[in-house]
Amino acid sequence: MAHPYHHALSSVKKWGGTVDDYQPIHAWYDSSKAHSADFRHRAMFHHSAGIWLSETIFGPTITLSTGRIIPTRWVGEQHVREDLGFIPSFTDWAKAIRPEPWMGRAEKIESLVDPNLAPPIVEVR
Repeated sequence: MAHPYHHALSSVKKWGGTVDDYQPIHAWYDSSKAHSADFRHRAMFHHSAGIWLSETIFGPTITLSTGRIIPTRWVGEQHVREDLGFIPSFTDWAKAIRPEPWMGRAEKIESLVDPNLAPPIVEVR
């Protein structure tokens, strides 16, 4: 697994600037390592939806220390491609998850919380 620093060095080589220009974005992609210490951490952000999410967090562009403006998407795409070789969708990751019984909801709550779905009250005389 590449370290965010090495991804940032790769970004500098591609677009200029300094490691500090890119470090926050690359560190965000790998922040999921706090929850899973192996390759499965990538399922959280290493996909097309994760790249979109990084744009909402860091903005559509970043301004490098040199003044050059580049799309945040480029940095995300570079990160994911360097780690996986291509950009999967979230669905690609989800299809690889083996379903377990606890993942599905056992009880529907609609009739418990929606008064329009609750059974009618019957008066007893």
